[in-house]
Amino acid sequence: MPRPDFNLLAVLDVLLAEGSVARAAQRLRLSPSAMSRALARLRKTTGDPLLVRAGRGLVPTPRALELRERVGLLVQDAEAVLRPAEKLNLKELVRTFTLRTGDGFVETFGPNLIARVGKDAPGVRLRFVQKPDKNSGFLRDGTVDLETGVVGATTGPEVRARALFRDRFIGVVRIGHALSRGKITPTRYAAGRHICVSRRGLDKGPIDEALNPFGLEREIVTIVGGFSAALALARTSDLIATVPERHTGNLRAGMHSFTLPVPPPEVTVSLLWHPRLDADPAHRWLRGCVQDVCAEL
Repeated sequence: MPRPDFNLLAVLDVLLAEGSVARAAQRLRLSPSAMSRALARLRKTTGDPLLVRAGRGLVPTPRALELRERVGLLVQDAEAVLRPAEKLNLKELVRTFTLRTGDGFVETFGPNLIARVGKDAPGVRLRFVQKPDKNSGFLRDGTVDLETGVVGATTGPEVRARALFRDRFIGVVRIGHALSRGKITPTRYAAGRHICVSRRGLDKGPIDEALNPFGLEREIVTIVGGFSAALALARTSDLIATVPERHTGNLRAGMHSFTLPVPPPEVTVSLLWHPRLDADPAHRWLRGCVQDVCAEL
């Protein structure tokens, strides 16, 4: 049996990541015809079409989906083997890392993270960008170095994840609000005027499901796309915001927070990155910084 061409692994990795012959050719700096020939060789070698036409685009076959994560790890390991060993010198490191984070992360954890990074590696700059959805494409194409968030069904199967902390939802109102005094029962809580936080514009969520056994329903006055907007509204009105406790620590300063009178929804916030950066010393150091800062707070 002839020995396979291992160069095809790198081509397959990019093809499966891009799902497009043209984009894969652009990333590998090949002509579209050369990429088409490489795809033909891959199909012959694997005995599978790998990418098939669907409308104007290409979709992966079940075999391609099975191979995608394995191929990515193989390519990453090969690159690590062939890369010269370098000792990381943080004082001389000059690099910009892009972090895609959920609402409230920068306000709560950003100051300590920036201080920690600046002390260890003064030449490193952090760029924070908003995370309006769970699309893993930004990690895959290298636009983003790290993400924080809750792992879900839409998270790419190849994405690495490490838990940062558990978070629970709490109620928040302005100082002087009726719910800032006395015992809060499910009835008192549900009777208030509420802000619903939903990036998709939904008016129901886990809080409403927790109220169902009590035969209660919240009055949703407004729907916003993020926790900071919900807290800004609650700070200057009689509206009630329900937000994750640790994620919004600094955003809630000067407001009254209370434990929900129903079982509070809990989530695990994780650190996410693409496996291509798993062995990168600088990236590994930054992951440690994020973990340490989140643990301290």
